[in-house]
Order: sequence, then structure tokens, then C-alpha cells
Amino acid sequence: MDNYSQMLAFIWANEHGNFSAAARAHDMSPSAISKLINRLENRLQVRLFQRGARSLTLTEEGNVYLESARAVMDAMAEADSLAEALPTRVSGTLRIHTMTTFAKHQIIPWLSEFLTQYPELSVEIQVGPQYEDQFEKGLDLAIHSGVLPSSSRVARKIGDTEWIVCAAPEYLQTNGTPAHPQDLLKHTCFNFSFNSPWNNWSFKVDGDTTSIPVVAKSTFAQGDLLRDMALAGAGIVRLADFHVGEDIKKGRLVPLLRDFQPGIAEPVYMIYANRKNLSPRIKVFRDFLQAKLSASPWSV
Repeated sequence: MDNYSQMLAFIWANEHGNFSAAARAHDMSPSAISKLINRLENRLQVRLFQRGARSLTLTEEGNVYLESARAVMDAMAEADSLAEALPTRVSGTLRIHTMTTFAKHQIIPWLSEFLTQYPELSVEIQVGPQYEDQFEKGLDLAIHSGVLPSSSRVARKIGDTEWIVCAAPEYLQTNGTPAHPQDLLKHTCFNFSFNSPWNNWSFKVDGDTTSIPVVAKSTFAQGDLLRDMALAGAGIVRLADFHVGEDIKKGRLVPLLRDFQPGIAEPVYMIYANRKNLSPRIKVFRDFLQAKLSASPWSV
């Protein structure tokens, strides 16, 4: 900062012709201007001005330094000008991490519209079943459900999801409709292939929450593969309403055992690194997503 002040004092002194005029123009004392220029000359180990009784004259070295100093000031002014536009300019790459099924069913349907609205912005979507803190690797935001690990990150709730046990009408016509959670043990069911609360088939029975130990006929790493099996009439699955809500609304899947639902809503969060000085690309995506969810909620 002192180097910058010295350079400014030098330019001002040259523009005004002496220390006193430069000081008056910039609300400083002549001695302060003089000290800054003395420090500059000592640092550079060269005399920049010839001091006269009432005026200053640039030395040959001073003329060379003036050209460079002005170039530095112009570059800094340009940088400041560009920076002032950053808070409102939506550009660059927005990096998102979320669940595969959320990306496919809640982001991809309107992503083209979003990118058209913000042509200078590109989006990189990374997917995975579990939330991982990757903000130090350049991630902008994450969208995940359930209980998040304790951290200093900002988690903004964007909705609640309910896990729904469902099957295709074709499967139910052939195999019957379970009337009680225990009936699931007699049916073909499918689950996730990794250890997760998503595999916990919980129900409210006689006022108590109970878990049915469903034995999966097959397991899959991706929720969409479970959905595909259900849509094919192969068996019963348990998936989030943001994933199969549209299938249920259109009759492709039928919700089962609704009277035994535990009534536990699982929050869905948008997570970003911190609340202060939020990037414009995060703000516009957050607002766009919230508007889409409000216009077309996933609950059934």
C-alpha cells in the first residue's frame, strides 16, 4: 500500500508542479507528499525530481519512471472498472454436485431455458448419491437431501421430499396389491446396492414406526435403474417423490400403503460455501430453481 501511495504522490507532484499544490489538491500536507516521494526515491535509489524554489522538474530517470507509473495506474483503473461489473455479470462456469435423480428430473427439464437466459454462463453438473464437501476444489453449490454433516457451510432448504413405495399397475394386476407392510415380504422388491437410509422401508403400524426387512430381488447403484424396473412392471420400489412424482401423477406408477406412511419429510438443501458476497451465477441459479419448484412442485 505504501508503494502505491508513493507512486500516486509522484504523479500528483508532477501534475501540479510542486508539493504544496499537489497537497492542496488531494487534502494532504506538503510534508506528507514530500516524505512519500523521498521514500520512493530512496527505494528506487534514484532522484526523480530536481527541486527548485517553487517548482519541480523531472530528471531523465523521473521521465522514464513517470511513463511506467502511469501505465500501472491505468492498469489498476481498468481492473477496478472490470471488478465493479463482476457483482452483476453472470458468466463463467457454475459447478454443481447433486443426486443423479434430482439432476435428471428437477434440473435437466429446464436447464436449456436457464442457459438461454444466461448465454455467458456454462454449467457443470457432477452427480453422486451422497453429499461431499468439495468447495475447496471449485464447487459452487450442492443439492442434497437428508441429514447433512455439521460444517460452516450455508444450507438453504428448498423443499421436503417423501419416500414413496410404488409399483406399476401391470405388476399389481399380476401380483396383487399389498394391503399391509408385512405383505411386502411376499413381493418382488428392489433396493439400492449401497449402504444408505434410502434402503430403510419404514412404516407407521399401530402408532409405532417399524422397519420392514425387505429382501431385494436385485439391487442397483442408480435410482433411475430402480425406477426403470418398476416402470417395466418387474416389482416394487421405494423412491423419493421428486424422482417418481411425475410418474405417479400420470398413472405410470401407483403409490402403495399410503395409510402406513410414517409422515416423515426429508429436507432437500441447497448448500454453498458461505453467505457473504455470493456469486451472481449462484444467485441466478438459486432463484431460477426456486421459481421452477414453486411453479411445478414434486409432491404428490
